[in-house]
Amino acid sequence: MTSTPISSPAAEPISPDARRVVAWSTAGFTLMFAVWVMFAIVGLPIRKTLGLSDTQFTLLTAIPVLTGSLLRLPAGLMADRIGGKKVFLGVTLLTAVFALALAFANSYNTLLALALGVGLAGVSFAVGNAWIAQWVPVSRRGLALGTFGAGNAGASITKLLAPLLITLVPVGFLIPGGWHFVPFVFAILLVLIAALTARFTPADAAVRPVRTFADWMRPLGSAQVWRFGLYYVVFFGAYVALSLFLPKYYVDHYDLPLAQAGLLTALFIFPASLLRPLGGYLSDRFGPRSITVASFAVMLLGTLPLIRELPLTTFMLLTTVVGVGMGVGKASTYTLVAQWYPHDMGVVGGLVGLLGGLGGFILPLAFAFLKPSLGPQAAFITLMFVTLLSTAVFVASMMRLRALGLRPNFA
Repeated sequence: MTSTPISSPAAEPISPDARRVVAWSTAGFTLMFAVWVMFAIVGLPIRKTLGLSDTQFTLLTAIPVLTGSLLRLPAGLMADRIGGKKVFLGVTLLTAVFALALAFANSYNTLLALALGVGLAGVSFAVGNAWIAQWVPVSRRGLALGTFGAGNAGASITKLLAPLLITLVPVGFLIPGGWHFVPFVFAILLVLIAALTARFTPADAAVRPVRTFADWMRPLGSAQVWRFGLYYVVFFGAYVALSLFLPKYYVDHYDLPLAQAGLLTALFIFPASLLRPLGGYLSDRFGPRSITVASFAVMLLGTLPLIRELPLTTFMLLTTVVGVGMGVGKASTYTLVAQWYPHDMGVVGGLVGLLGGLGGFILPLAFAFLKPSLGPQAAFITLMFVTLLSTAVFVASMMRLRALGLRPNFA
């Protein structure tokens, strides 16, 4: 079962209200993403304090990704049904509550439980996509969704600022100190961004006529939607996995201090996030299929040399190349979704985001599980295999469309 894409009309203007929705949802998502992956940094002093094993550390960093992935589909559906702004603000404030509680946690079991709640931050992606789709015309959604998706750069906020915040306030002050200060600051910022978003964005538009639950879920019966999800595992799931994995890899493998490890990880995050608007623009201009193919090619070129031991500088440069492919590919994948399912962005975008997020949860666990057998480069061997598989599926889909005599503009 394959849907029919909406033909792209001449570019329609974006209203001032729509621009405000894009701007404030992007700001909120940037902060939420910083919160979502903060255990990649704060988990390192936690590991030292509590004496965690590699498995316990990996589970702690991955748990928020699990929550933020599994709840993307229902959150996207809710945003479609009751309005993106309401759901976005609700998710932001709930995340703030869990972040504040985390600032006062000390036991491993408590940390795991609160990590599930902090994972709500990841839900903001599906909600924001649905919210933007309610305001931005189809012909302009590639750039708009790409701009919003650049909020992935929030991971660099954590990588660059969290090490500083950890040392800024000593343990024992009136406010939480050490690593506890990081979620404390994030909780305050989340409340602030929620207040500003509520003030400066328009109220949700009138809710569309009620559809049955079966109507909402019908697109999920298409194999095409699940293929989109597979592509997003490579472009987004692997991005999340490496964002969580690289700080520890730099510390353990290259014996770097935490601050420098965070900085080098940010060099991977910047292109993987900030090039997303470019990916959206290129997809609007040249079509998302060709841009997706190019993104796969760039990722394969960057990943292949990483399967063996490399000097630090070479390793850092190649992860940056991989980040370029991910940044552009994330945008082209969601442009495909927006063109094929313009009226179901919450549901379809939620499922695609769910599958990509699950990749971000499963891949770090796979890295740790395969390390004894594949060695320290297990993460990159795994990433290369998953990328090759996804590329093969994408190309096979194009060949099938050609065989049917269809114009293969879409996957």
